[in-house]
Amino acid sequence: MEPTTLTTERLVLRPHVPSDTGEVYAACQDPAIQRWIPVPVPYGRADAESYVAKVPTGWREDSEYAFAVRLGADGPLVATIGVMQRGPSAHEVGFWTAPEHRRRGYLAEALPVVARWAFTEAGCVRLIWRAGVGNDASLAVAEKAGFVIEGVQRAGIEIRETLRDCWTGALLPSDLELPSRLPYLPSPVSATVSATP
Repeated sequence: MEPTTLTTERLVLRPHVPSDTGEVYAACQDPAIQRWIPVPVPYGRADAESYVAKVPTGWREDSEYAFAVRLGADGPLVATIGVMQRGPSAHEVGFWTAPEHRRRGYLAEALPVVARWAFTEAGCVRLIWRAGVGNDASLAVAEKAGFVIEGVQRAGIEIRETLRDCWTGALLPSDLELPSRLPYLPSPVSATVSATP
């Protein structure tokens, strides 16, 4: 896919470029990012360079779309949002906010725009969100964006060779009043899970 730029009232979301390297490196020194995001620890300048260098390949191969979230076209890097393919019908979204830009609603503003783009341009029919149990900030952003929290996956994510339980949720095109490229037949509300001996 051709690289895409998205905008909101305050933000410009565009693919990462080499000039983002220093800001990515600085943000990923944050203990909270290192705790919840599967980045190398310690996080070196070479790790930031490698991450930014892979962004064009992800776009070209339709495997991962990484957005640098900036406060205006020339403003600081406030967050990163990535959308990764997880099979023919699902994508997964991941994100972090630079520590000095937290609690200002930037991700809550940017995530719905990225979700809408994923459904209308990237062929997504189910957008998955996962975060380690206890990552309340990520949960709050997902809920504000309209994700339906579906439960806890035991050993659902791996961070630095350790499996952790994670919350999981999903957003569907219909949640944003968009058509889906595949029909969806939800289970009846009264359906229950039963085991057969």
